[in-house]
Amino acid sequence: MEKDAAARPCEPVRLAARSNGAHWRRSLADGRRLRSLPVRTVVVLPTYNEAENIVRFLHAVREAAPDADVLVVDDNSPDGTAALAEETASELGRIKVLHRGGKQGLGAAYRHGFTTAFDEGYEAIVSMDSDFSHDPAVIPTMLDLLSHGADVVIGSRYVPGGATVDWPLRRRVLSKWGNRYTGFVLRLPVSDCTSGFRAYRADALRAIDPASTTAEGYAFLTELVRKLIADGAKVVETPIVFRDRQFGTSKMSGRIIVESMLLVTKWGVFDRIGRSGA
Repeated sequence: MEKDAAARPCEPVRLAARSNGAHWRRSLADGRRLRSLPVRTVVVLPTYNEAENIVRFLHAVREAAPDADVLVVDDNSPDGTAALAEETASELGRIKVLHRGGKQGLGAAYRHGFTTAFDEGYEAIVSMDSDFSHDPAVIPTMLDLLSHGADVVIGSRYVPGGATVDWPLRRRVLSKWGNRYTGFVLRLPVSDCTSGFRAYRADALRAIDPASTTAEGYAFLTELVRKLIADGAKVVETPIVFRDRQFGTSKMSGRIIVESMLLVTKWGVFDRIGRSGA
């Protein structure tokens, strides 16, 4: 199954949208614009201690998406990730490195990166991990789906054709059922709420003001999806094969998982109280 999924990354597509007519028409109009004009795209990469991956990964992104710029958001990695990214930027060009003061969390890094992308006028923003768990070769598929009317494209492990490989059974179960719980509690028509491999229309992302989010870790990714769907964004999931990192250390921990589930539960309760009081 994994081999088929990797070979056919764009066949099964799942739509998740709560769009009023005006928003739907706007998305289609923007899709036509994206097809007819060059789109300024930036790939945002939050990094912390990715020295063993960053150089190869930046080369892989440039090969897969030669027209995209890259924004590395580094949380002062003690292993020299930022310095290696700067060296690669001098070699390849169109790579910018944001040097942050210290490790402040995934959400804070993405908020900084997205704000910079807005300020610099990008029309499409791709987010992904830099440890090769997300395959840069899928970026063109995601951008194509944006060009055909999607506001957000999520690289999903949990739609037909998607998969995780090299994960122990316990981690696969936690991730899959954690996502099912999140979708059920928050009533989100999305199979993979915590995937960080995404492509956004900048206008759709700007509309929900990512700087107003408060979650860190993987809960930040769920918070974004929740806000996007509430705003009427058209969300598309396309299958990816998620591969566990071969080099470096995973940032996932039991504490992050617990915090994420607690936040999801709190948001679900608040949503139901708000609806019942409306």
